[in-house]
Amino acid sequence: MLTTLNTAYTDTNAADLAWALGREPLPALATLDLELAGAKLQLRLLGASHQVLLEEEHGSCSETVACIPGSSTPLPLGVAKRLGDWEYEFAARVEQLTAGQFAGRAQELLALVADHPNGLAGVFPGSPHAFTAMLAQRHDDGQVHWRTWHAYPQDGQLVATRSRVGVRVPAGAAL
Repeated sequence: MLTTLNTAYTDTNAADLAWALGREPLPALATLDLELAGAKLQLRLLGASHQVLLEEEHGSCSETVACIPGSSTPLPLGVAKRLGDWEYEFAARVEQLTAGQFAGRAQELLALVADHPNGLAGVFPGSPHAFTAMLAQRHDDGQVHWRTWHAYPQDGQLVATRSRVGVRVPAGAAL
């Protein structure tokens, strides 16, 4: 799903992004509710940021990547945590692109997400390359994965994240 967001950026650049787990739902500009083989997932666009809410029989998880006032947790390159019965993994990278590279990458990502049944993208006014996009899926092993992209065309920066949540496999169980 592709939507135009009638708001200005709330994050000014990639360095303003912070990461948090367990936050309450924040006001969203657009949402997409998904049911992925028993997992309820809500993708939420927050300004130039995102929030993912996941609920299933093993518990719930809330991931927020946003400009969070008072947050002391900057956007990490990687995180691995245990959340009850789950393992959670997060990774982020910032791509620095030329104007031409940025335009091509923006078109590619928006095309990927816009028509995908588990995708949500919001384009901001002022630039067709100012967007936040999200894509989710559930794998055969029961894990839920999502990827996000936060575009800052004024700086040529594209922040890409990927997250995975799945039930912990006890040591020796995979033998």
